[in-house]
Amino acid sequence: MTREEFEELVAEALDRIPPELTRLMDNVAVFVEDEPPTDDPELLGLYEGTPLTDRGEWYAGVLPDRITVYRGPTLRLSETREDVVQETEVTVVHEIAHHFGIDDARLHALGYG
Repeated sequence: MTREEFEELVAEALDRIPPELTRLMDNVAVFVEDEPPTDDPELLGLYEGTPLTDRGEWYAGVLPDRITVYRGPTLRLSETREDVVQETEVTVVHEIAHHFGIDDARLHALGYG
């Protein structure tokens, strides 16, 4: 799968997030990278920033939070295009949930591990 096709899958996964949630997202950007950091080669996605639940009066003038979805590990994990679509959607939801302050334990319990 080309990078452009994968980027389109990420965009489609973002489009499936309910509008009532996307309206609440604030100061966050989503990126696609081919590979994760070398110290975590199986990482599918990464949220970097300050979750909405941790922001206070001090939160102003900061760079956007960053959600990165990694193409390489997702493709290596998946056997079919349908697997890639499903894993991409789970990864996007997982990382957006971190933006809302939901931790890994809760995400795993909800099936977004």
